[in-house]
Amino acid sequence: MKVGIRARAASGDAGTIGQQCGAGTAGAEAPWRDDAATMPCPVCQRLFTPSGRARYCGDACRKRAWRRRRSPPPVPVVVPPGRPRRPVTVYECSTCGARALGQQRCDDCGSFMARVGIGGLCPACLEPIAMEDLVGTELATPAPQPGTGGRTGTARSRS
Repeated sequence: MKVGIRARAASGDAGTIGQQCGAGTAGAEAPWRDDAATMPCPVCQRLFTPSGRARYCGDACRKRAWRRRRSPPPVPVVVPPGRPRRPVTVYECSTCGARALGQQRCDDCGSFMARVGIGGLCPACLEPIAMEDLVGTELATPAPQPGTGGRTGTARSRS
């Protein structure tokens, strides 16, 4: 019985359970719980006055905390590592017209080349060829939508 243990602990009886556990001192008795104090709700951080063993400010926060404890952890988003584009980019020299795959400096004249686009080596002749050369420029870039004023995409201006 708790009252008996507390009364014996307050009286200074050496054989009580409270003194064996190190709880309390002979003259000062700490209250089990300070019900008059306010405490923050662990879910919404709103201050409330708990009554009894209440830990949450209301049923909504209690239920939300239960759902958070019972829900499976969110699946982490795995972003694949980035791949460099330079090895698969076709460059063309503006002075001599030579093309290279993955090299920005022209081997013939030593000047820097302009980027043509993503591509690779032609399987027939082993020359660098861009995807735009195979597909065509009109298919590689989206056509302007009617009513957008020449802009690409689906966003429309409000009138």
